[in-house]
Amino acid sequence: MSAPSTIDPTTAPVAASTQPTHRAGFVNIVGNPNVGKSTLSNRLVGERLSIITSKAQTTRHRIMGIVNGDDYQIVFSDTPGVLKPKFRLQESMLEYSTGALVDADVLLYVTDVVEKPTKNQDFLDKVAKEKIPVLLVINKIDLLKGNDELMGIIDQWRELLPQAEVFPTSATENFNVDNLMRRIVELLPVSPPYFGKDALTDRSSRFFVTEIIREKILLTYDKEVPYATQVIVEKFDESETAIHIMAVIYVERESQKGIIIGHQGSKLKRVGTEARKDIEKFFDKRVYLQLYVKVEHDWRNQENKLRQFGYIE
Repeated sequence: MSAPSTIDPTTAPVAASTQPTHRAGFVNIVGNPNVGKSTLSNRLVGERLSIITSKAQTTRHRIMGIVNGDDYQIVFSDTPGVLKPKFRLQESMLEYSTGALVDADVLLYVTDVVEKPTKNQDFLDKVAKEKIPVLLVINKIDLLKGNDELMGIIDQWRELLPQAEVFPTSATENFNVDNLMRRIVELLPVSPPYFGKDALTDRSSRFFVTEIIREKILLTYDKEVPYATQVIVEKFDESETAIHIMAVIYVERESQKGIIIGHQGSKLKRVGTEARKDIEKFFDKRVYLQLYVKVEHDWRNQENKLRQFGYIE
């Protein structure tokens, strides 16, 4: 796909729409890790803006995706999975998720058919107190054997979130996503668009490069190593036909640096090759990618580094 149009802060919000029935609003997607929030977000937005892997905690930032119709604008926010933080980094991730409860017009709470409904009860209690419309998305229903099993899960959730509308879905199979989208549009307040009608996201091109590289790291390495990494794009030179990128992968320990590089640089080369292919698809241009690895001890607990890396404002 081509590079996304990003929000120009000098032009947002836009002037009032000429359509008196135009709807616009903020729809925040929350839930526990690994329930398919990013897959659903990408389906709703129609573009691949969020990392999708089978590993939990892949989304670290709040990623905004904008969907524009003739008479509506939906500003979706995909948030990190709710978790009990062990690092300062995870505390900032939790702040993104809890913040999503206070600045939305519609809330999408995403669960799946596998997790226990009472997991992370504290956060669920906050959702239950919401006054805005809550849509409960029960994802991965393609894993169920029959309708009776689904009805049992729905009954459990209706006790916990009685005010929520329930939408059984399969984001991977694109089942019931269209109905969910139609209901979201119906619930939006009448409003002019908040951003230009050609905007797709609030994130920069550099951000999506870092996310693509980080996705390849998550898919290539095991255990704690991928979670201890941070990617920073230090050079992004774009011409009409090509992009020259230099990025640094930060790790927390010297031993992790060796694992990332691999024997004679084999692992790092693999990450670079796979990332370059996806970056070329994303921008529809030739890409020249250089990757380096540096050690920044215990960066996940360093306030100054988290601010430098964009996790704390």
